[in-house]
Amino acid sequence: MSRNQKFSREQLQAAALALVEKEGLEGLSMRNLALALGTGAMTIYNYVADRAELEGLLVEAVMQEVRWSGKPSKDWRADVKEITHAMWAAARKHPQIIPLVVTRRSSAAAFLGPTEALLDALKRGGLKDQNLLIAFRTVSGFVTGIAQAELTGPLAASAQEDAKDVIARFESLPREKYPRLLEIAKAAGKSKPEKEFTTGLNIIITGLEKEFGLESRD
Repeated sequence: MSRNQKFSREQLQAAALALVEKEGLEGLSMRNLALALGTGAMTIYNYVADRAELEGLLVEAVMQEVRWSGKPSKDWRADVKEITHAMWAAARKHPQIIPLVVTRRSSAAAFLGPTEALLDALKRGGLKDQNLLIAFRTVSGFVTGIAQAELTGPLAASAQEDAKDVIARFESLPREKYPRLLEIAKAAGKSKPEKEFTTGLNIIITGLEKEFGLESRD
């Protein structure tokens, strides 16, 4: 950035995140961001060339919040859990940005660190080449998928609807026609996100062990 630019990259990211969290992705525009920053729309073009770069700025901001120890341990499973939990925690803090994280995360420089760490953990588990790719896509897909399901899925509470109202709406469905939907709607009222994430990830790791014949736990 040139010396005469008014805002830091961090200021731009913070303003863009606040804007999207308030108005949703549909409210994201050069004009709206400029208004939030108290400047003219053309000023924003000194920082990003178009909306795609603006969206990339948002994804970068979210991925920068991924925090883990950064030190590989002797237990690859524990490392996978730590890194993916850090990714999940960052994503769920910004539910409005999840669609962008899903589609644009590979273009964010901050995505590279946790991705390499996750791949390294899976590699130490005994995976390589295509099996490593399959495992990585499965695990990373679970992270973004469960965050999206929790925060934007049909059983999630929208900005206009309380969680209890969402569950009550499902429970009002005809029991003889939708018994399984009613079952999980009832369970959703007591379910904890942390428990869902941990259990789901354990299922995936167990599946990887069986599918690829990885070394069993001692």
